[in-house]
Amino acid sequence: MHSIYDWFRQHRFAVDFVLMSVLWLVAMPLSAIDGGYSGSTSDTVLAVVFATALIVPLAWRRTRTVMAGFIIAGVAILQWALHVAPTPADIAVPLIVYALAAFGPRWASLGGLALALLGSIMLVTRFFYNLTAQSLADVPYGIVMVLMVWVLVLFSWTAGDLTRTKRLREQALADRAHRLEIEAQHERELAASDERAHIAREMHDIVAHSLSVIITQADGARYAAAANPEIAPETLATIAATGRASLQEMRRLLGVLRGGGEASTRPLPGLTDLDELLLGIRAAGLPVAYTVTGDARRQLPPGAELTAYRVVQEGLTNVMKHAGPNVTASVNLGWNARGLEVTVHDDGRGATAALSTAQVPRQPTASPRAPANAPRVPAISAAAPAGGVPSPAAVPTNSPHDAGTPPGAHPATSPTAQLSAADACGGNGLRGMAERTKLYDGTLKAGPLAGGGFGITAFIPYSEH
Repeated sequence: MHSIYDWFRQHRFAVDFVLMSVLWLVAMPLSAIDGGYSGSTSDTVLAVVFATALIVPLAWRRTRTVMAGFIIAGVAILQWALHVAPTPADIAVPLIVYALAAFGPRWASLGGLALALLGSIMLVTRFFYNLTAQSLADVPYGIVMVLMVWVLVLFSWTAGDLTRTKRLREQALADRAHRLEIEAQHERELAASDERAHIAREMHDIVAHSLSVIITQADGARYAAAANPEIAPETLATIAATGRASLQEMRRLLGVLRGGGEASTRPLPGLTDLDELLLGIRAAGLPVAYTVTGDARRQLPPGAELTAYRVVQEGLTNVMKHAGPNVTASVNLGWNARGLEVTVHDDGRGATAALSTAQVPRQPTASPRAPANAPRVPAISAAAPAGGVPSPAAVPTNSPHDAGTPPGAHPATSPTAQLSAADACGGNGLRGMAERTKLYDGTLKAGPLAGGGFGITAFIPYSEH
């Protein structure tokens, strides 16, 4: 039945033409008989012509509603003017009133109703009630006849208007369903894009960090084993431990993506895991000083802590890959009234200070006080190939967050231009850090330091807006 209804709706003219033909075959003989009451052939032919002119336009009652209405109205007025007696074909008038109300524009619907009501009076006074020949006592009879014709016209118009309302409601529901389908598709695409970006960030952080440590250890062991063969087993153990830890992280990530019930539910790394991260970095040969300043007002969400952890991990990984030999790095967690500020500095051979694109606050030189939940790990001195990021980058911010510096106050060496991390560097490290901090309404700044080296500063508020 649904398919049949769709076919009728898609072939309106064919359906209306068949209905018109059936109506013409039924009404034509009756119209010829009524029109030929005088017995003359001319009256019969005239009745047949007017009946055909009234019924044929109904074939376009839905496809060309206004045109059909004008034709039928003109034929009805001409019939009244030529004093052609009413025939059964005049049923086309209430039918076209219904069509105008259901399928025509609003002005045509109201105009057709007014014209039909006026035509009812003209019909009664012309053929059924002669105002000049009837007495006043017969006036109620004429009024009753007019009212009877009005009831037929108003019924046709009301039915058509209800059909119009139902059709518009169905069209509105179909349009709304179509819009919802498009919005759902867009939401699925955005969710898939966001998930791809999230997976890319996680994969980059896991793979880049582990491979940097493994490569550094392998290169160091290759040169040191010639002078001291006992270093080789210890270096190989570090490489194996790093690879094993990275493999576990990869398995956990892929298990979550598969959605299996046996997927690992190991918590994501946070601030409490920085000690283990720094121990691995120091074991790889990079001296790192770790300090904590200020006290946390409250704990950050797990996702924000993961962001801080990844910023430190990526910053130190870039130091190991790009800063050069004989460098040291420093990591500082600065808590203030608004949130957490994470800074990663090195004194390597990064980009020159003249290319700085963002102000990176200097780390506090005063003796920091570490909170109870973030123990301080002393720096371990060691010489190893290490370094900073290859090119300057900055993520523009509206309100910089400088630890220990009031808003609006900047060192004299602060740059005047800022670029996005994606434009400033060719890799994905800084771009991934910028995306992570932006998810929590944070900001990221990166650039060469005035005295040499490279610095990264990320600010993560307690709660995102």
